[in-house]
Amino acid sequence: MSSSPTNRLHGLDAVRGFALLLGVFLHAGMSFIPSDFPVWITHDNNSSAGFALTFYVPHIFRMLLFFILAGFFARLAWQKRGALGFAFDRFKRVFAPLAAFWFPSLMLIVTVIIWGAIKANGGEAPEAPEDPPLTAENFPLTHLWFLYLLSIFYVAAIAIRLVVGLIDPAGKLRAAGAKLVEFVGRTPALPLLLAIPAMLAFMNTEMWYGWFGIPTPDTGLYPNAVALTAYGTGFAFGWILHGQSGLLDTFRKFWWAYMAVAIALTVACLQMIGLAPSLAPADDSAQSWAYAAAYSLAGWCFSFAFIGLGLALFANESPARRYVADASYWIYIWHLPLVMALQVWLNDVEMMGIVKYLLINAITLAVTIGTYHLLVRGTWIGAWLNGRRYGKKAEARAAAKAAKLEAASANA
Repeated sequence: MSSSPTNRLHGLDAVRGFALLLGVFLHAGMSFIPSDFPVWITHDNNSSAGFALTFYVPHIFRMLLFFILAGFFARLAWQKRGALGFAFDRFKRVFAPLAAFWFPSLMLIVTVIIWGAIKANGGEAPEAPEDPPLTAENFPLTHLWFLYLLSIFYVAAIAIRLVVGLIDPAGKLRAAGAKLVEFVGRTPALPLLLAIPAMLAFMNTEMWYGWFGIPTPDTGLYPNAVALTAYGTGFAFGWILHGQSGLLDTFRKFWWAYMAVAIALTVACLQMIGLAPSLAPADDSAQSWAYAAAYSLAGWCFSFAFIGLGLALFANESPARRYVADASYWIYIWHLPLVMALQVWLNDVEMMGIVKYLLINAITLAVTIGTYHLLVRGTWIGAWLNGRRYGKKAEARAAAKAAKLEAASANA
């Protein structure tokens, strides 16, 4: 039995929030990863090999999953608002937050880095390295890079959609393409085909460090080819996925199979490359090709599994899940400076690593959810970020509007 469009939106919105919140847990564990080289701004005295998994596994799929869902909801917004409305809405809710929050977020991160350097140097400020001139190649986008990449994808989507509308005004080609995608989606070929672009991008990148997967495009205004290819494929597929009710139902029914394959591929990847972080670049060997293929395919299988699981478990409306999904945007924007500060504070405290890790996550979520509830949700900031304002007055207006519509329907 297929789920209704509204129920699908509830499930997918919950998964989108999960993808963002997973970033908090990923970053919180990075100071605990044992390594022969720096992987983060600080290194905790109580590191453990198991923490490598808190980075390695989510990094395979987390942002790919996010961009798939971003593409899905982008097409939904396009259909609701049209080209101009879509452009304005995406500018307001994606690019404007990047412009508004980038600088204060960067300053907080820099402050924590300086504090960490002073603490590591015995309480004295080390000699500061010479800052290179700011260029398009080294522009520090920080963890808000995903908003920048989304903005690029939105511009591309608008341009491509307008051109396609001119070429195929009746929509016949698009309908045929949708049927083809749905047909392929019922076979194991879909994730295999979708994994090819990222695999080729991996293996055609000079000095690709396989353990770290898709290189994070957080530095420079020109995203690296791997991130652009992998996440661009995800966004494009998400756009196509909107309206593919049959394909979504396939994910819902067989999420467990996708999850099993994803886990098996992840185990295979770790057997090939090891649990410890490595800066060994990929070569042209058969093993490197096998690793790139397995890593890419695992990302898609994990994504389909979590989409299907979200549809299976979270199809019904839940105020609690709605709240968390709305809050996840604010949480992600501000979590990183707080996570870093807590890591620097606790890095030399004698305490079990897992306890510190849980404490960092708990404090970060408490502060970000608390500020969201008090400063954002019922204010103009909430309306800006979430697309609607919550609160007693807003809810009363929504209820009155719903009652009016119901009365009009009854009298029709």
